[in-house]
Amino acid sequence: MAGILEANFNVTVTVDGKSLGTWDKCTGGEIDSDEVRYKPGAMGSPVSLGGMINIANVVVTRMFDLQRDGTIIHWLIGRTGKGLIVIKKQPLDADGNAFGRAINYQGKLKKVTPPPHDSESANVALLELEMVPAGTVT
Repeated sequence: MAGILEANFNVTVTVDGKSLGTWDKCTGGEIDSDEVRYKPGAMGSPVSLGGMINIANVVVTRMFDLQRDGTIIHWLIGRTGKGLIVIKKQPLDADGNAFGRAINYQGKLKKVTPPPHDSESANVALLELEMVPAGTVT
């Protein structure tokens, strides 16, 4: 069995064709379906007919870097609700090399969450983007 750790992925983000590089965390993106069952007459067993596919929103997070993210945060805010975002989740082998096919999500940039502020906190400042997937996952 060749299992891997959650850390063994390279998640990259592009918004409106502009590469935003590698991100530290990626959550969501579950692929689910509506369940449609039909119960035939004469007490027949229910029949599963499948259903429409639903893809959950995807959230990516990384440490806010002043040099890198400080120059694009306002641009990202301006793309909220209309920007095309592509999130690519590439599996990596134990040596950090790309392995197999990446999971690709594409959709609209729904939300930009700038880092919170707390004058008494020593927490890492994080930038977060949320997307609403469109179409299917490739």
